[in-house]
Amino acid sequence: MRRVLADSTFLRVYLLLALALLLTFGLGLLGVALVDQVRREAHREQLAEAPMHLLTEQLSRLPPGAHQTWLEAQGRRLDMQASIGLLEETSLGYFSQRRLVNGKVLVQARDDQGWRLYSLLPGGERLLCVELVNLSEHQLRGLTELFGEWLMALPPSERHSSLEDMTRGSLSVSLQEAPPQGLDDYQLRRLTAGEVVIELLPGRWSVAIYLALQELSGDASWLMIGPVQAFEPIPGSLQLLLVLIMLAVLGVTIYLIVRGVEARMVRLELAASRIAAGRLDTRVKVESADFIGRLGMALNGMAAQVQSLLRAQQDMIRAVSHELRTPVARIRFAVQMVEDMTDDSAVRRQLQGVDGDIQELDDLIDEILTYARLGSEAINGRDMSAVSVECREMAERVIEALGLLHDRLTLELAEGPRVEVLAEPRYLQRALQNLVANACRHARSRVLIRLQREPALVRIDVEDDGPGVPVVERQSIFKPFARLDDSRTRSAGGYGLGLSIVHKVMSWHGGSVSVDDSPELGGARFTLLLPQRSELD
Repeated sequence: MRRVLADSTFLRVYLLLALALLLTFGLGLLGVALVDQVRREAHREQLAEAPMHLLTEQLSRLPPGAHQTWLEAQGRRLDMQASIGLLEETSLGYFSQRRLVNGKVLVQARDDQGWRLYSLLPGGERLLCVELVNLSEHQLRGLTELFGEWLMALPPSERHSSLEDMTRGSLSVSLQEAPPQGLDDYQLRRLTAGEVVIELLPGRWSVAIYLALQELSGDASWLMIGPVQAFEPIPGSLQLLLVLIMLAVLGVTIYLIVRGVEARMVRLELAASRIAAGRLDTRVKVESADFIGRLGMALNGMAAQVQSLLRAQQDMIRAVSHELRTPVARIRFAVQMVEDMTDDSAVRRQLQGVDGDIQELDDLIDEILTYARLGSEAINGRDMSAVSVECREMAERVIEALGLLHDRLTLELAEGPRVEVLAEPRYLQRALQNLVANACRHARSRVLIRLQREPALVRIDVEDDGPGVPVVERQSIFKPFARLDDSRTRSAGGYGLGLSIVHKVMSWHGGSVSVDDSPELGGARFTLLLPQRSELD
């Protein structure tokens, strides 16, 4: 199974997504359970806060010697067990003690059944502990009577304020001047007779508790506790929020998983782009044996095979070109000997034509060797030895060299500032010379070289006033041995390798060459773009 997972990226992604989904739902369920638990504990503390404060208030008014007797009486009355101990002697944790010190009521579930309630007595040292098994109607009646006794012991003018201080908003307890609405005659008679009336409210699991407080003067007030609502589950809005959180966690998890696969695919894309640009020495780092790793190995094998084939082709071209030099030299030597041995002018003219053809063949061999050498350096991934080249001086040397061969043309260098670029000087000058020579072959009267410095680029334009290059031919003319017509006579000029050499030189430099129309001279405009590199690159 481990081998299968190691060799299958999709299977690993699917399993990781499934695990992420299970983990997210597990965390969501745990979160819902925790929220429900916190809400349930808060609900219990809210219900217990007012009764516990009432008990501590009653205890604070009694002398310490009467505490135990009073608690036992209230225990029988409320069906509970109550005791007083010291806060420092309890087994409560630090945060639980801090809540008690801050005036909160603590409710803990007992191990067997029921709950244990804690509240600090005034002074902050002694702790009231109440244990009860469940909440019954008997306890509700007893607590209501206890509230009534406490209120009756207070002056009428202080009852409302004391009741607000006692409940502190935790439990709805109010003192009304009019009898409660909604009770039937039987309930009202019981309430007037001094009994505790418990009303089950319709529509919700809640109750309201009523008690009439009779004054000696004959006046009465009505104590109302509630409605006391049962615990409700998480509302729909909170559930929706939890679902959104779960989806967000799942989305982030899936993103992190897919991002790892995407990063590896991006590295493959970058390597393929570099290989397509001619950097055949590029290799992909293989990290595993899954399908992406196998794709990387296949890409490396393809690049190595193509590099090997091209290297063999370049070696063959170099070998053939070198071997051609020897018979060409022998032919030239033989032609010179025959020319020295004859005085016939017709024969001499023919021999001079043959010598010109031999010179053209020798130049073609030089072009082929240059093209092969550039291809070999690109295939083997050799870095060029770049130095700072002053482009204006280079252009002046090219004009000086070609101007003597084309005296019918005007070769110009446009005015402008000095332009320097990091490049291999010999090959860059060869590329410019090939462009200017090509312009001279097609120009009618004028060739213009223009140098410009652009952001992060150096631009060299070679323009002529010739017929230009058709749009459909502007990409194919940079291929080896490609020309605008099918003729290979001297009148057409060139060997079809000059522009290919320019393209190779510019690719090696990380630049480009393009052709369009000259806006000033009307002919063709060839443009060299060289990136501006620092000497640390």
